[in-house]
Amino acid sequence: MQSTPLVPYARLPRAYHGHHVAGSTVDAFGRAHWLLSEREPQGHEPYDAVVVTVDGTGHTTTDLSSVESRFSKFDALPDGGFVVANSRSPRDEERQVQVFDTLGRESWNFRVGDAIEHLLVDESGALWVGYFDEGIFGDPLSAPGLRRWSVHGEALWTYDWRATGEISDCYALNVHGTDAWACTYHLFALLEVRSGPGTTVAHRNTIRGATALAVHGDRIAFLDHARLITAELTGGEVQRLDARGLTRPDGSPIGRRRVVSRGPRIYVQAEPRTEWAVLDISG
Repeated sequence: MQSTPLVPYARLPRAYHGHHVAGSTVDAFGRAHWLLSEREPQGHEPYDAVVVTVDGTGHTTTDLSSVESRFSKFDALPDGGFVVANSRSPRDEERQVQVFDTLGRESWNFRVGDAIEHLLVDESGALWVGYFDEGIFGDPLSAPGLRRWSVHGEALWTYDWRATGEISDCYALNVHGTDAWACTYHLFALLEVRSGPGTTVAHRNTIRGATALAVHGDRIAFLDHARLITAELTGGEVQRLDARGLTRPDGSPIGRRRVVSRGPRIYVQAEPRTEWAVLDISG
């Protein structure tokens, strides 16, 4: 099988390589962020963290105080603040999502439901949250499978399964502008969500198991483990075109990884989580 190498995108400055990586992401504007602590948090005590942000001009840091999350979902807000969320949340845990301002102070906290698989902030500052099965079948807030929340914890949009089928697990989520695309279990339809009118369109899809996707016009790419599947959206149906391997920039296997899907790009972070690489289908 032929392979496509990723392209290097962003690198954590070497001075921070000894820190524990509690979370990392690429935001709606293409900036890479690392949520770091001096050591891996233990127990349930809050800890201090630093966010290192890397863009095309260099890097900046933001100190966060009293971070609660142990299994962090993490993203940046358009105003320079940050969102840190615990992926697992008992129903009485009100501080599951913490919003930090530009000075690193907690300004808001709320709960969005158990079993967060994906948390992506869009260009307006709203939070798109996709859930996995333990939350969908065990927590009323998570039950729809996909929701959009305000930065103050208000539900802005909730997926309605009656129109396009139930979500049992949100495998892949792509947020671009203020809209989203998702690939979900068990029907694996490709869901297109337009936030403005609040409409959802389900495109027929036979490609199963993708954990990341890129969309550019009618062109689509799915990442299924280390396999890259290209496709075309035609007449409301996803038509498979090609399959090939996806490797690190040096051609080696990716291995364990973190992925972020933003429009035509899939960002991939492999161990030891100090670098981001990218696949861009818009070229």
